Amino acid sequence: MKRTNHSLPNSPSCAKELLKHIVYHEAGHVVAIYLRNHQQKLPPVFFEIMINRQQQNHHSYFAQVLGGRLIDNLPVAEIENNQLGSFEEQQSLQKAYEADIINLLIGPLAEAKYVALRDDEILNSHLINIVALKNYGGHSDIEQASRYLEYFIPSPAERELKINELYIKAFRFIEQRNNWKCIQSFAEYLLKSEQTIISCDQASDILEYFCVN
Repeated sequence: MKRTNHSLPNSPSCAKELLKHIVYHEAGHVVAIYLRNHQQKLPPVFFEIMINRQQQNHHSYFAQVLGGRLIDNLPVAEIENNQLGSFEEQQSLQKAYEADIINLLIGPLAEAKYVALRDDEILNSHLINIVALKNYGGHSDIEQASRYLEYFIPSPAERELKINELYIKAFRFIEQRNNWKCIQSFAEYLLKSEQTIISCDQASDILEYFCVN
């Protein structure tokens, strides 16, 4: 899960603002992977956060979430899908890939919400639709979500209905007060952290603290 690069004008204040865009985007992914998967009673997955602070004033800063997917290998998943016979097995696979898609969408949605709050603007699912998420570093996230759906849903019309359904679920997640508070807290943690790698266990401990406080 890597935010698509989108630089702001080159100035110290804009460089600092770009950092906030990035950390809210990645915090959205991380909180979704950790908290939403737990809320949905999905199995835990490995992830870690890579942070590069070198030359951050020249827009070379980035943060990236590695891992965090319930389904990592789509061609294998497609074969398994064709072989799964029971209704329970098919449901389990569907729940997994839908969760991965929602977690992908929550990253750019968290960035969009940060910008809306910063600018004192209204945020709703009609003003910020899936296409608009590309303006919030979401191009690669949307491409990956689309690839998931192409593997599992043959019909283009059904895929469009499904992506819109999952987008609404992602939007509802960031609109829940406790979820958003956790995203805000983790974004601030990323801004202040001096680490270059935040492990899965460490991120989980931090998020657990934020969720209960």
